Amino acid sequence: MLHNTNALLIIALVAVLALTACAEAPDSAIATVSPPTPALVAQPAARASGQSLASAQSALPLMIVSKSPSCGCCQLWVEHMQEAGFTVEVVNTDDMGPIKQRVSVPYGKGSCHTAEVDGYFVEGHVPAIDIKRLLTERPKGKGLVVPGMPAGSPGMEMPDGRVQPYVVEFVADDGSTSTFARHGD
Repeated sequence: MLHNTNALLIIALVAVLALTACAEAPDSAIATVSPPTPALVAQPAARASGQSLASAQSALPLMIVSKSPSCGCCQLWVEHMQEAGFTVEVVNTDDMGPIKQRVSVPYGKGSCHTAEVDGYFVEGHVPAIDIKRLLTERPKGKGLVVPGMPAGSPGMEMPDGRVQPYVVEFVADDGSTSTFARHGD
């Protein structure tokens, strides 16, 4: 019984921290618009042209991130994308509904921010490595989602480094989802 109570307290604490992080972005957290970069060069094309994989990955496309201006965890996710080599344009808005509807985020799969990159959407705290894989493999579909705000995902890092197991899902053209990657297992 005590173990279950402790587990519930930990879950409640993580939820409170997640909501607090989202509500406490500093006013200076607004990113500036950077010039767009060339489209991603796929690995085989890079090798065929004699270009190194590292230089191919440095040619990542512009990412546009729509988020609430007061969301701290969204800003941390933007910084994760920038550290991974993406040029990010941030669009601050208090009404995310029309954006999620326009890009076709499936019902129940939403999170606190929506990104658009090279014809795909990215919903929530998806790691940069998964987005780079998406852009390299170019599967036919709409994008990637991480529903909710899993503790330990990019932008939701825990002080002790723990990662709550979560799944990155691929959204097909018909709106169905399938597992794209697993983290924290």
